[in-house]
Amino acid sequence: MDKRLLISLIPILILAVFMMINVVEDVKMKNSEVFVALGDSLTHGVGDQQGSGYVGDLQYLLKENQQEEVTVENHGIPGQQSDGLLAQLGQPEVLNDVEEADYITVFIGMNDLVKSNGKDLNPIREDRLEIGKEDYEHNLQKIFKIIREKNPDARILFLGLYNPYPSSDKIQQVIDEWNRSSQQIVKQHDHMKFIPTDNLFEEKSHKYFSDSLHPNKSGYKLITQRIVKEYDF
Repeated sequence: MDKRLLISLIPILILAVFMMINVVEDVKMKNSEVFVALGDSLTHGVGDQQGSGYVGDLQYLLKENQQEEVTVENHGIPGQQSDGLLAQLGQPEVLNDVEEADYITVFIGMNDLVKSNGKDLNPIREDRLEIGKEDYEHNLQKIFKIIREKNPDARILFLGLYNPYPSSDKIQQVIDEWNRSSQQIVKQHDHMKFIPTDNLFEEKSHKYFSDSLHPNKSGYKLITQRIVKEYDF
């Protein structure tokens, strides 16, 4: 082959190689699913001895029951409140994951509730909680707006709050009020589902809890089971 012809073909060959790489990457993307988890310590998995929580359980179930490869990005931050999640959505790496996601779980609000009441739940301070709930609702609206602007099609599963003290009717009333508010906000958006986690724990014991707030592995499994029951993956 003429040397000059060979040299002229090199750029074409290089272009062809790059095109093949892109095709392979596109095929990989079509055969994979991305699951993004946003929230606080309950998303992070605090309390689970293995550190995986409900996110790890869902990852295992998705990989076991779906042919596609599953990529999981857990952005849960212990102690995070809804305003913190709102700020987190300003980070390019988090927004990029949200944009690529097929499924997004959002589990946020327990810290908003507890901290607005004075960093504990005893006694219940209704005036403080009302202010905290208004801020929470405002932040949720902004959070969902950002997510939907970046990703109009992802299925968003919003996990409602649970009562960490099942024997307290007064705390239960507060949990119910906050859940009703977030559920109404969720209904305003397409491809979004409210997943209740309340009434999962029949008692406050080491059977389900690792401390005063966080579930242990058995407790997280109850949350996972509720998610799977409420949403058909």
